[in-house]
Amino acid sequence: MIITKTPFRMSFFGGGTDLPQFFNEYRGSVISTSFDKYVYVTVRHLPRFFDYSTELIYAKTERVNKIDDLEHPMVRNAMKMLDMKELHISYDADLPARTGLGTSSTFAVGLLNAFYALKGKYRSKKHLADDAIYLERILCNEAGGWQDQIAASFGGMNRIDFSNKGYHVNPIIINPERKERLNDNLMLFFTGFTRFSADIQSGVASLMSEKHKQLMKMLDLVDEAKCILEDSNKDLDDFGRLLDTTWRLKREVGSKITSGSIDELYERGLKAGALGGKLLGAGGGGFLLFYVQPDKQQSVREEFSDLMEVPFKFENSGTRVIYYTPEAFDKSSSVER
Repeated sequence: MIITKTPFRMSFFGGGTDLPQFFNEYRGSVISTSFDKYVYVTVRHLPRFFDYSTELIYAKTERVNKIDDLEHPMVRNAMKMLDMKELHISYDADLPARTGLGTSSTFAVGLLNAFYALKGKYRSKKHLADDAIYLERILCNEAGGWQDQIAASFGGMNRIDFSNKGYHVNPIIINPERKERLNDNLMLFFTGFTRFSADIQSGVASLMSEKHKQLMKMLDLVDEAKCILEDSNKDLDDFGRLLDTTWRLKREVGSKITSGSIDELYERGLKAGALGGKLLGAGGGGFLLFYVQPDKQQSVREEFSDLMEVPFKFENSGTRVIYYTPEAFDKSSSVER
């Protein structure tokens, strides 16, 4: 049996510039961090006592005798990609799916990590991120960028740079006390709305040339934000004000990114004392992140008493195997052909 633990991520700056349609022509860069809410994937070989050979448990339960009969596209394609057979797979998460925290990509990374471990193979974080990108964007043909898979695999607070030659992960060099203060100044609220990121990302991709100006401005903000984080002489509150700037730019990129309800919630947060914030993920719903000075946090908390606040801490580990028990499995005698 294998159990993997893979963190969710929150993206601060540069979202949209991690789409290949953009960075292959220009360049891309994002600043994001993983935090202490996780996806757990359990994988083991299924004993041959049942009238089905593969069992998958997530929001529903699937039991099939042929991998091609699995309805879950990511699991189906991942099993075929790595030639996995006769498995029991279960999925659990600390936060709901389709909420802007890279849930799908986090699951992809954790699933592949578990599959490799079950095969007795070690794969680097870079290899896992690359495989997850290939699984989601090529095999599953889902629209979207590359940052989520990389953030879930590597973990930590990073600047990720993209070009037509690939990507590079650069850790943010920030004073530990300053990083803790940043964490303490961020408040996360669940809006209750969920959506499919791929649907929104496909719309953004189709507007890429039209919204080039906004994306280039969003890209420029990455340098500014990195400088604020790493230079202890700069006012950390400017990070919050910059979040407001990037969110207002992002709203111009696609019509599905925000809605009247989201805009109303965001403005309520600012009036209550937040310096800035953004809707996490591709847009359309999920979690609102605000930067709030300590003396204003109770006011913001009271303003959003109708929403669920989610306390969190930054994490640095990325995906990892937290339980490992090797299993003997004779693939040559598999009941799956």
